[in-house]
This record gives sequence, structure tokens and C-alpha cells, in this order.
Amino acid sequence: MKNIRDRLHPSLHNLKFDLPAGIVVFFVAIPLCMGIALASNAPLFSGLIAGIIGGLIIPAISKSELSVSGPAAGLIAVVIMGIQDLGSFEAFLTALLIAGILQILMGVIKAGTIAYFFPSAVIKGMLAGIGIIIILEQFPFVLGFDSESFNPVAFFSWSEPAGYMQLLKAFEPLETGGLIIGSASLIVMMIWKQTPLRKINWLPSGLVVVVLGTLLNYLFTRAFPGLQLGDSHLVNISGVDTAGDLMKEIRFPDFTALLNPETYILGVTIAVIASLETLLCVEAVDKIDPMKRKTPMNRELYAQGIGNTLSGIIGGLPITSVIVRSGANVTAGGRTRMAAVVHGLFLLVSVLFFIQILNLIPLASLAAILIVVGYELASPSLFKNMFKTGKERFIPFVITVVAIPATNLLTGILIGLAVSIFFVLKSNFESAYFYKQVPEQNDTLRIILSENVTFMNKAGIRKLLEGIENSDQTEFIIDAGQSVHIDYDVIEMLYNFQKTAKNINIKYEIRGLDINLAYRNPKVKIAELKRKH
Repeated sequence: MKNIRDRLHPSLHNLKFDLPAGIVVFFVAIPLCMGIALASNAPLFSGLIAGIIGGLIIPAISKSELSVSGPAAGLIAVVIMGIQDLGSFEAFLTALLIAGILQILMGVIKAGTIAYFFPSAVIKGMLAGIGIIIILEQFPFVLGFDSESFNPVAFFSWSEPAGYMQLLKAFEPLETGGLIIGSASLIVMMIWKQTPLRKINWLPSGLVVVVLGTLLNYLFTRAFPGLQLGDSHLVNISGVDTAGDLMKEIRFPDFTALLNPETYILGVTIAVIASLETLLCVEAVDKIDPMKRKTPMNRELYAQGIGNTLSGIIGGLPITSVIVRSGANVTAGGRTRMAAVVHGLFLLVSVLFFIQILNLIPLASLAAILIVVGYELASPSLFKNMFKTGKERFIPFVITVVAIPATNLLTGILIGLAVSIFFVLKSNFESAYFYKQVPEQNDTLRIILSENVTFMNKAGIRKLLEGIENSDQTEFIIDAGQSVHIDYDVIEMLYNFQKTAKNINIKYEIRGLDINLAYRNPKVKIAELKRKH
């Protein structure tokens, strides 16, 4: 029996781990799929479509064993602005279709290293800026207000000096029942990590908040009719009474949008942002994978491109690999891609047979979940930690955070990237090279870093380290004796590689620099660290 079991596909062999993990991820995903659609000003059904594609289609193509794909909070601002600029959700779907095709091409031409060319300060600033937009967009819902007239982009936009008036319009009309449910939901989300219930893997806070809000509104309906929520404050996937009615909710691309140049600009924006978010998420998940498996990044881009192409065709939101669901999968003990498939199957079943139950969920509960997501993306601790890394990273970070709500996502990222490049040019004006390889005795490889090593060298050094991981090399040395400047992004990568080297039995040494001290003291110059060393 053991031999037969060992011959089974790994996904089936690990089903006893993947089945419960997939159910946990489903509980996490179901409120997020609808909540992200709500925050994006898109049909709620589009979030569920994206979640199903992310659970059933992408795992069949991707080689990432633990990451879970679906609609992402990081693209909320893109969807909001895209629908607004193109005039309809159907026109936005055409841009998403273009983005999916571009991602497929990126996978084919092996552009999986694109994420390494973006400094971490800009990426973190992008996520923080998105978090701020999410919070502003969802606060009217969680407070029981009708937020249709509230436009967070206009509120921040320099081109609309009267944008602050949008905030005042959000405070009408008030639904007391919505305020009670929203406040209770937000409190539960905020204190959940301090309660013993957090240790129950199959009981995520988002599910608790959704059930709590639904039960409270049911109580209002029975005992306090004056507090009962109106239809505009509940999930409303209309026209779906049976599985046969699902086609009524599916939207299709408006191909007349191909005549609009902004459609192509939006398609490129979605492709770049979705690819970055996916690659960074997959890299993070690989680091916490107990089995230390490595995901082929080019294959991942190809898989995500297939997913977004299909999502654009049948009316879904943009899809990426997402850290919240992926982290829940790892924590719940998932072993293979089958866990993501299980979560996708449960999403599909809920759409086919339990739509009427989903329509009972208060929007205030979904908004509370998203506000906490936004807060985690733009937490004060993030600003504090970025400040500690020095002005070369803090200034581009802050400028990116401000520029994204003030302009748009792509423009904000480009502004942050331009500021980062300015600091690089200032500190790395005449650097001729960033490393060279010198063979040593006993098959030891010595890598000599140049005088100036910046984040622009990050991709090359990362490729070098991955090559050593996949080779027969057993000993190698990083020689920083000639370096006068090493960007903190590179220091962080060299520091993190220590654990990888240890796990694969490679003797790894850094000469001329105390890497642990450099990692803990990002503001201190390399020359000073050498003297301490």
C-alpha cells in the first residue's frame, strides 16, 4: 500500500493537508473577493469570478505550490480610475484583456526578473498609497453613510481644488443600523489578534465579521425594524435566483474601447502592477515555504496572464498572487497547489448554490475588513521603519505614497522611481562595474563587489546567487573589501541569503563587512561598519 501511495501524484498524496487548508483559504477569500470588488466600484460578482479563476485555472498552469491567486487589494486604485477614465466596467474589461495578453508575452520572453529592478522603497510606497485610498473609499460604508458621491481620488486631486467637498457629501444619508454593524465589525477586526480565537486556523477574522454583521441585521429585521439595512447597504448580486441565471451577471468586454488610446495605457498599467505584485508575493511565499521550493517566475507570469485574459473575457477583476490568502494557506498547513484548487471549488459552489445567502451580507462588514487591509498596507510602523533606513529610501517612499492618490498608480510609481534614480545617480556617479568572479583554491568562488553597488545591480546579483544555488558550488565568498557604498536593498538580499545557503549546505562568507551589523544599521555608512568590523 505504501508503494502505491508513493506513486500517487503529490497533490493527491497530500490531500489530507490540502483539503483543510483550502477550506481555511476559502473562508478568508469569500469576504475579500466581494470586498475588493466593492472597494473597486465594480460589480460584486466580478470579485467572485476572479477568485474562482484564481483558484481553478491558475494553479493548473503555475508551478507555485503554496501561493493563492485572486482579486488583489493592490489593484483597487487601478480599477477605480480605469472604470472612471474609460466610462464603463465593460470598457475596463477590454484593458484587462490586453493586460493578460501582455503578461503572457512577458512570461514567454522571460521577463520574470522585472520586480528586481524596482527599489523596495517605491514598492512599499505603492502599497501604502493604495492602503490610504482603500481606507478613504471604505470609511463611508463602515460608518453607515451612502458613499456613492464620495470620490477619494477627487479628494486628493490637485486638478480639483474643491475635492474636499466630496468628503462632506459622503455624510448623507446616515443609516444607524449600518453605523452599528460597521463599528462592531471594525472593532472585531482590530482586536482579533489579541483574542485566543486567533489560534483557530479555520476561523479567520473576516468570516467572523461577515457572520456577525449578517446576524445583527437579521436581529434588526426581527426586533428593531428601524435599524434594518436598506438594499443599498447590502451585497446585491441581482438577478441570480438559480445556477441558470448566472449568465445575467457575467459582463463581457466592450471592444469599441480599443479605439480609445487610454485603454492601452491602462492595459500596460495593469500588466506592470499585477506582475510586480505577483512576483513579490510569490517570492515572499517561497521564503516561508517549509519545503523551501522555488517558483519559476516566468511560468508564474504566463499563468497569471492566462488568468487575467480569461477574467477580462468573462467579467472578472484583475488577478494576482495575494499574500493574505497565500499566508493563510501556509499557516493552515497546505502542501501543494491542490489547496488553492479546493478553495476555488468552494468559491464556485457558493456562487452556484448560495448566492441568496451572500446577498444578506452588509457592505459595512466588508468595508471593515478592507479598512484593516488598508491600514496594514499603510501602517505607522511602516513609515517608522522606512524612516530608519535613511533619506535615500524614505524620501522616495513618501513621495510615492503622496503621488499615487494625487495622480494615479502608474504615474505615482514612475515619480517614486525617478526620485530613487536621482539618489542612485548622486551616490553612484562613476561606478564601472558591480562585481567580478575570481576563482580561488579548493574550488572556492570569490565575488568581489565594486566600489558602488546599488539597487540597479540587484537583479544581476540575485541571478548570480540563484546560479550558485542551482550549481555544484559548495563554498563561495562575497568580498566587500573594495566597496564604499552598498545599497540597503542589496545588503538585505545578502543577509537573507545566509539562511538559504545554510539550508542547502553551502559555505557562505562575506569578507570586509559585518553583514549582520550592516542589516541592523541601515543609516551607517559602509566605511564606518568596516572600522567596527
